[in-house]
Amino acid sequence: MELHVRSLDDVDRHLSAVHAAAAKTQTWIAAHDGSPMDLLRAMKFETIGFHPVADHALNVVEQINQTFTYAVALAAARTLLVRHPDAGGFVLAPGAHMSRPLDIMSETDGLVGAETFAAVTPGNNGKLAADLAKLASRPERYRYVFFASPRFPGTNRLQKFERDGVEVWSVDV
Repeated sequence: MELHVRSLDDVDRHLSAVHAAAAKTQTWIAAHDGSPMDLLRAMKFETIGFHPVADHALNVVEQINQTFTYAVALAAARTLLVRHPDAGGFVLAPGAHMSRPLDIMSETDGLVGAETFAAVTPGNNGKLAADLAKLASRPERYRYVFFASPRFPGTNRLQKFERDGVEVWSVDV
């Protein structure tokens, strides 16, 4: 699902939806009275969770994945709105299944492009390397990779990972 973000209020509104979906799932888990395996089975196979921004039913495992996909993209958008007020806002379409070529693209064509992900470490599954390679050939004037990892807390530029003119940032989610 695409999100259009033109202000910090837009970011906050979408993050509220992410948190509300998480809260609904937490309520269901807290009320669960079956065995631990029944709980895990339900979380994996039943649609007891919720999409973080579209609010339709999902299994909890997919909700976790989607929650952090959108949370990272929204945290990145917060940084990009401050860094590029001339971008006209941003379209967020995080995830490989989306119709846009990048997870985040500026409304001003060709100005800003970014890829986003969440992982235990930025090197997991070669994700950082793949995103850097993808962005290296992109025409946007400003190119970024944003990631969330517990090993890199805070919102910080990480120049040690950068190459080919692509900035790399950690973000808090």
